[in-house]
Amino acid sequence: MSPAKQLRARMADTGLVHIMAAHSPLSAILAEEAGFDGLWASGFELSALYGVADMSMISMTQHLDMLRAIAGRTTLPIVADIDTGYGNAINVIHAIREYERAGTSAVVIEDKTFPKVTSLVAGGRQQLLRIEEFQGKIAAAVATRQDPDFLVIARTEALIAGLGEAEALHRASAYVDAGADMILIHSKEKDPLEIESFSRAWNKLVPLVIVPNAYPDLDAERVKALGNIRMMIYGNYGVRAAATAMQETFRRIIADGGVQNVHKDILPVEEVFRLQRMDEIKAAEARFLR
Repeated sequence: MSPAKQLRARMADTGLVHIMAAHSPLSAILAEEAGFDGLWASGFELSALYGVADMSMISMTQHLDMLRAIAGRTTLPIVADIDTGYGNAINVIHAIREYERAGTSAVVIEDKTFPKVTSLVAGGRQQLLRIEEFQGKIAAAVATRQDPDFLVIARTEALIAGLGEAEALHRASAYVDAGADMILIHSKEKDPLEIESFSRAWNKLVPLVIVPNAYPDLDAERVKALGNIRMMIYGNYGVRAAATAMQETFRRIIADGGVQNVHKDILPVEEVFRLQRMDEIKAAEARFLR
């Protein structure tokens, strides 16, 4: 079963899949061990890893390098965050070919102009493409994929841009007409009412995707009650958790004048060896080094 078919089958079996953001093979390994259904190859997280803003500063090559490295260390399906598709519909054709070859199960393309600005930043520039132009991107992605199970997910930023539910519904419907397999509806409101309202108003058979970063109170139980959301992406929790731990540990080392106190509170190096599959390397050494 291809990774893309695996992702579709998981949605069919459970009704709702949980996708954790990853920015490295190590974060992907940890997400798989925790029990997530898939991985979000996050542009935000990779931008943060490089210490730059999530404003189309990371190239497709950089993102693909990360994704290929992740695909080599996990069995989970990967949903790729490809922002605006790296250009117009012609660029999308190139991107879909490259991402599908890299082992991706799905891509999410958003209807912002290039270069994008990350959705949740206060006062950010949130400009959307003409509907017809974005339909062309979605149609190009659908026409280019080789695996019919490969998911093309259209993300509308209408709510992020403050254009309201009616415009979000209008855009989402147009993207379905262009061939989108799922619609990602995004919001920066601190409560989930805007998302719940959109979900109740959505009358298409095409299911929805959400990224509950701004509205964490919308848990799986509430999502399942809505009935048409099939994927929850936890979009930036991996890199935020990593940054939290590093900030605290680094500050303690400086404050303590050494590692004598933090040493006992962090993973032992043997656990890192386990995550690196050091036992496999040692077995290979014993078998082949002569």
